[in-house]
Amino acid sequence: MSENVIRRLADSLYLAEWDRIPVPPLSQQYRLLSLNEAYAIQMRNINRVLSMGYKISGKKIGLTSQGIQRQLGVDEPDYGHLLSAMECRDGIVRTSQLIQPKIEAELAFILGSDLTGGGVTVEDVRNATDYVVGAFEIVDSRVADWKIKLVDTVADNASSGRYILGTNRLDIRNMDLAAVSMKLYKNGAPIEEGIGANVQGDPCAAVAWLANKLWSYGVTLKKGEVILSGAFSAAPSAHRGQVFIAEFSSFGSVKAEFR
Repeated sequence: MSENVIRRLADSLYLAEWDRIPVPPLSQQYRLLSLNEAYAIQMRNINRVLSMGYKISGKKIGLTSQGIQRQLGVDEPDYGHLLSAMECRDGIVRTSQLIQPKIEAELAFILGSDLTGGGVTVEDVRNATDYVVGAFEIVDSRVADWKIKLVDTVADNASSGRYILGTNRLDIRNMDLAAVSMKLYKNGAPIEEGIGANVQGDPCAAVAWLANKLWSYGVTLKKGEVILSGAFSAAPSAHRGQVFIAEFSSFGSVKAEFR
């Protein structure tokens, strides 16, 4: 694929986000679009917003649970970049800034040291983590009707939208994150549940996968970054007027209010 095509596809996703008008799937427009080309499109738009003064706050791992993979018809994880402007510190998600949001309950790792070298293990992740909190990721697609294949979501910054961090910070060195349970409520009614084992068998394993995947592109997970490790369950659509609460064993609850 030529550089001109990569630029044109990146431009279409960038404009879709700002105009809040989704585009047809890139995988239909260019059926030979490769995964490496999709990541090149993602990085083109990330570099564009960095040049505008936005700051990277971390990374996200997507499509880690079987539920999410079945829901979106893909069979492997992906990753994207988090920007500090994506964090909803007050727990309020402004739907006017999004296109077709869905919400995922997961654990967020805040790193106390870099993860580097390409051979990162689960134990390395535990030792490098400052603390873990419960979290929401609000995913959003710039691709119409969420009709995505892996290359579509990768190009679209792994469908990143917004995120909310819980306040119960825990040291995980002696914790079994695979056994952590989660119940998700919408307007007070239970709608989803899951356990940490749904995330690549262990959320720590998902973070190790990310560290090793990024190392192959020459990128390091850095001290202080937020790493969203992947959803415990399928992601329901979210709309104005809805309130979601995720209750995690050990990690307490996280609330998201859509306005």
